[in-house]
Amino acid sequence: MKERLEKLLTEALSELGGADAVDAALRLKVKYLGKKGEIAVFLSGLRNIADAERKAAGSLINKVKEDLEREVDKRIDAIKQREKAESLATERLDVTLPGRRFSAGRLHPVTQVAAEIEDIFHGLGFAVAEGPEVELDYYNFEALNIPKDHPARDMQDTFYVSEDVMLRTHTSPVQIRVMEKHNPPLRVIAPGTVYRRDSDITHTPMFHQVEGFMVDERVSFADLKGVLTSFLQQLFGKDTPTRFRPSFFPFTEPSAEVDIRCVICSGKGCRVCKASGWLEILGAGMIHPNVFKSAGYDSEKYSGFAFGAGIERIAMLKFGIDDLRLFFENDLRFLRQF
Repeated sequence: MKERLEKLLTEALSELGGADAVDAALRLKVKYLGKKGEIAVFLSGLRNIADAERKAAGSLINKVKEDLEREVDKRIDAIKQREKAESLATERLDVTLPGRRFSAGRLHPVTQVAAEIEDIFHGLGFAVAEGPEVELDYYNFEALNIPKDHPARDMQDTFYVSEDVMLRTHTSPVQIRVMEKHNPPLRVIAPGTVYRRDSDITHTPMFHQVEGFMVDERVSFADLKGVLTSFLQQLFGKDTPTRFRPSFFPFTEPSAEVDIRCVICSGKGCRVCKASGWLEILGAGMIHPNVFKSAGYDSEKYSGFAFGAGIERIAMLKFGIDDLRLFFENDLRFLRQF
């Protein structure tokens, strides 16, 4: 047995010396030291040896096993050290080379305008609220005084998920959700993404709106005009003239469209303002008593105003952009300008 073990060790060390990769060394380890390897065969043969000689034979096998394990580990370490040295030699870094420049990221123009709007209303004492983009018919329409047979539903061009579930067409549902959970006084804006079936140079199926409302005792239309005038002058410049025109929205009464002096022609008349000198910027009005009823408010005690504006439209006017679709095409030539 001793001669056979010495021969096995010699063969194993010879093969191990020719192993030039870690995988090859590991395969030899399995071949000689694995559960079904050569050493295991010798160990299983101990039961056929006489009791008097078994102890000495077992010791000899274990010594050969330990020697072979030690040599395998040494060979694997040597291979790893060689590979590391080769890698360092081939991947040497020249620290004298100039560094690579990475272009700085920029905020999307719509994100910039949304952040500016939030900052202005924070300064006016308004909090920010959010709501789900997949909305129930009740919050999107009925609670806002738009029943199922109301013609105003035709203006929304809604994406329906089911008969009573839809992608919200405006951020006004947040108004109802906030009023259900909180008692007046309230000053809240709700910026977010909305969806409508519309697509051309001034409309996209997905766009962004900011809804705002204020509720308290004795809130008047004068408060509405004061807040919105201050907001628009901070957004477009302190000398920006504004005007309020009568309009109709189901969820406000009275209602108004709010215009600013055309930022393109300074009121002289151009293609953008259709020669009127004015640009429509948002819709607003005093919150309808039926909306208060849906939220559980006493319309005899409380009053309030609400308004809504398209963030992309504001961005178009601030940056002089004439095609809304540019905001969503991810053209770096366009985005790098901001």
